[in-house]
Amino acid sequence: MCGIVGFTGNNQAAPILLDGLSKLEYRGYDSAGIAVRNGEAETEVIKEKGKLKVLAEMTNDGKAVKGTCGIGHTRWATHGDPSAVNAHPHSSDDGNVIAVHNGIIENYQEQREKLIKKGYSFKSQTDTEVAVKLIDYYYKKYSNEPIEALSHAMMRIRGSYALCVMFKDYPGEIYCARKDSPMIIGIADDESYVASDVPAILKYTRKVYYIGNMEIAKLEKGNVIFYNIDSEIIEKPLTEIKWDAASAEKGGYEHFMLKEIHEQPKVIRDTVNSVVKDGIVHFDSVTLTDDEIKALDQVYIIACGSAYHVGMDLQYVIESLTSISVRVELASEFRYRDMKLKKNSLAIVISQSGETADSLAALRLAKDKGIKTLGIVNVVGSSIAREADNVFYTLAGPEISVATTKAYSCQLVAGYLLALQFAKTRDEIEDISYTKFLNEINTIPEKVEKILEDKVRLQWYSNKLVNISDAFFIGRGIDYAIGMEGSLKLKEISYIHSEAYAAGELKHGPISLIEDSTVVISVVTQDKLIEKTVSNMVEVKSRGAKVMAVTTVGNYFLEDTAEFVCYIPQIHSLFSGSLSVIPLQLISYYVSIGKGYDVDKPRNLAKSVTVE
Repeated sequence: MCGIVGFTGNNQAAPILLDGLSKLEYRGYDSAGIAVRNGEAETEVIKEKGKLKVLAEMTNDGKAVKGTCGIGHTRWATHGDPSAVNAHPHSSDDGNVIAVHNGIIENYQEQREKLIKKGYSFKSQTDTEVAVKLIDYYYKKYSNEPIEALSHAMMRIRGSYALCVMFKDYPGEIYCARKDSPMIIGIADDESYVASDVPAILKYTRKVYYIGNMEIAKLEKGNVIFYNIDSEIIEKPLTEIKWDAASAEKGGYEHFMLKEIHEQPKVIRDTVNSVVKDGIVHFDSVTLTDDEIKALDQVYIIACGSAYHVGMDLQYVIESLTSISVRVELASEFRYRDMKLKKNSLAIVISQSGETADSLAALRLAKDKGIKTLGIVNVVGSSIAREADNVFYTLAGPEISVATTKAYSCQLVAGYLLALQFAKTRDEIEDISYTKFLNEINTIPEKVEKILEDKVRLQWYSNKLVNISDAFFIGRGIDYAIGMEGSLKLKEISYIHSEAYAAGELKHGPISLIEDSTVVISVVTQDKLIEKTVSNMVEVKSRGAKVMAVTTVGNYFLEDTAEFVCYIPQIHSLFSGSLSVIPLQLISYYVSIGKGYDVDKPRNLAKSVTVE
């Protein structure tokens, strides 16, 4: 949520800031602003409610704003309504300190009252303005030293933040501070960049630093110096981002979501090939030892949103292949439960960004309780990747659309490979079965391609759903987990009320909602459960429901019950989720398009939920 971009160098800053912020629009925002310094002259601040195009029009795409050092921000309203006054950047009373901020400062009211007593006044309702004036207070108290000012302010602030600050006395420099909210710093020849996510600066550099928790950075032209909370200089490794700029562009597709749906065969293949060599899964980079895997009694899969649905699917897979018990936990609930964790346990935390606030907090809680942790993440150097004991990187590349597709699919296949290797290491699977399952996983990319070839039929069916107000998804076992993801996709980008139920629960309440023309989408791929799910389909159809089914090739008898059937290629039922989810992604996409909505940036949602 929210986006930050900063630049200092020899080029005009404003166009770079606006361009970088445009790459972060997927994060969700309701106002935007920039602050640019032209040498030692006064800093020009332009901010307004609404989309970036408003700022672009006000500044002639940034060309009208002179200066080579600046910071920019897209704001998601938390404290205070969306407005020009509440938009970032914010400044101290005398303009000495100007800053943008991502995150939430929990004790801002307490600090605000203290600052008012010291003579400060406030224009906005935001917690950010409090942080700016707190920094200004310590700056003036401690001999006009930016690092000292930031260090003292950080010690007083409770909450999460990524701060980018400019000081009037230090033209050409940007100071950054971080706690929990994501931030990266990039360098090129005589240029330095800061941003809340990689796509904002990928066009300009692929050489980045990851600033850690409770650390400070000073950006000069082409140079960065890092400090710890005690104001001591520290060294940071420079990392090269492997994505190229083209990966973060639409590449001829109308929307990022459609592009990312079509990228799934490639990124699934890349993720599999990253650990599978010569017919064997090699987890050298994960670093879980064989002894640790053999000792496992319990796995906790912890995640939010679509990643939680991945966990629901993997629960069935891991428990089918091994004797390990699995619990799937919503990160936002796990972190507040007084739960006694089993000694020989592993907490698997799944997050595309690696910065999801609740998931990160849950990871830290698990570590505090002495539990081994493993992160499945897509962003190298992200907080979860750095803090987890082990990490499995998915190779989805940059995912821009708010509604995840390719990252979800990569997480799923990563989980398959973990489950398979757990079984092999624990001697719970024969070599012939191990090879068979691995071969099945290797066929997923080409089978996804086959499904994508059928998208015209899915688009035709989706047109029938454009005007519906409710939809229900049903399934059993893995099919239920996939129904949960399909339901989420439909509701988050088409704003249709949608619910997913385990099919066996229909008679325990949900069936009372079925009436004439209610749409029920059934996922039917689990061989042992087909007859029971079909029985549930008949139940809802007899009450007037219009039934659609996603099933495996060969189950043609479903056409007797469903008015539309989408067939996926044959695959072992444990891995069917990787295929059955694809039609549901496409249906959601086409329904949203049919309703005329912004598919990539659905209302009220952000790509990365980095605050609680």
